[in-house]
Amino acid sequence: MEKVDFKRTIDSYRARVGQFRIVDVPELQYLMIDGHGDPNVSPAYTEAVESLYPLAYAMKFASKRELDRDYVVPPLEGLWWADDMTVFTTARDKSHWDWTMMLMVPGWLDHAMFAAAVEKVGAANPPPRLGAIRLESLTEGRCVQTLHLGSYDDEADVLATLHHDVIPRHGLHLLGKHHEIYLGDPRRVAPERLRTILRQPVSSTERD
Repeated sequence: MEKVDFKRTIDSYRARVGQFRIVDVPELQYLMIDGHGDPNVSPAYTEAVESLYPLAYAMKFASKRELDRDYVVPPLEGLWWADDMTVFTTARDKSHWDWTMMLMVPGWLDHAMFAAAVEKVGAANPPPRLGAIRLESLTEGRCVQTLHLGSYDDEADVLATLHHDVIPRHGLHLLGKHHEIYLGDPRRVAPERLRTILRQPVSSTERD
């Protein structure tokens, strides 16, 4: 059975350090869970991530068992936003951040399989926020993205360049939520070696 690795088959999972690339991101389906506050100290953030993975793997195993379609569980992703978006590039006050943490699941898995996986995971020792997870599609369309190498806390300069130089220089405007894709595991990789795709949806017209 062939195992699909979406990091290799979907172009928008590719990025390079120092290269700001305009990409058209297709509609993708995710397991999503919402929260608020500094991810470094928020118990809700830890519980959210710990709840996503058992469900993601339950759906993967169901896909392999019932549909003969196997895949690599994609990397953790996050949407981040705040009432004042300057907190991402200046003060970096994470206590003001809202977030949605996500794991992509292939489009061939439907809501019935999601519900069955929730029931299976919840049958024994359910994770703390299992009931808060939803299955939802995300359509970002045109985006600008780059790869950041280093600590999450050192993203500000790259984001400032993205927001205030690259995007305006192409006649584009920020649209939607800041998106991060975590290609490294902070539990196993030194901060200076972490790889994170930084993505910003854009529009050719300014929105109010």
